[in-house]
Amino acid sequence: MLARMCGRYASTRSSADLAALFEALDETDGTLVADYNVAPTDPGPIVRQSARAGRVLTVARWGLVPAWSNDASGGARMINARAETVATSRAFARPYAERRCLVPADGWYEWRRLPGGARQPYFMTREDGGPLAFAGVWSAWAPPTGVAESAPLITFSVLTMPAAARFAPVHDRMPLVLEPIHWASWLTGPEPAGLLSPPSGEYAAGIELRPVSPAVGNVRNDGPDLVRPVSLPIIGDSTVDESNSTLF
Repeated sequence: MLARMCGRYASTRSSADLAALFEALDETDGTLVADYNVAPTDPGPIVRQSARAGRVLTVARWGLVPAWSNDASGGARMINARAETVATSRAFARPYAERRCLVPADGWYEWRRLPGGARQPYFMTREDGGPLAFAGVWSAWAPPTGVAESAPLITFSVLTMPAAARFAPVHDRMPLVLEPIHWASWLTGPEPAGLLSPPSGEYAAGIELRPVSPAVGNVRNDGPDLVRPVSLPIIGDSTVDESNSTLF
């Protein structure tokens, strides 16, 4: 079963910073740009394991295209892989077994339904400004034989899971956030199933739920204003309807 959800996140660190943070060889060739509003099919950085060069930083397209696909058009529907079914899904099982990656992020956006029907976006980000890494899977796709040759298209999906308790009031699912102590195991460990769980309570407590401008809802908007906090009226939790949230 595929995770049929939309999603949005921010990733603004430079390739030099990410290569240092993740101890990876920079293979982005100057193509990585700061993006405060990464949307499906956009390019974004991933950290993956290369047989030739070890841990590498690569720019990939968000929305996994399985290697067996006849064309790349289905990638927009494959931005998320459910942690509950990733090991058995036809699309994700092989990448999960052989091609796991880290998806560096400043944070992710989720929308909460407020009384009156308005949807308020929140930005989930480390209070200390540190990096986040989502668990991901990647694939290299090439056109079928007979089509003009081109470089393989590198694509990825973000794993999602039931929201940890403190995030559940905003949305019932969240990206699978990996703590730094688990980064190496996710990339190369033989038993990744043990990592399909929420971050520890201590780590989750360091992630801020920040209300931000509704401008992030427009994929054409970008820039640091999208992640700046905004003031909200005090609303009792019992009056909030979360049934129509749609992120991750």
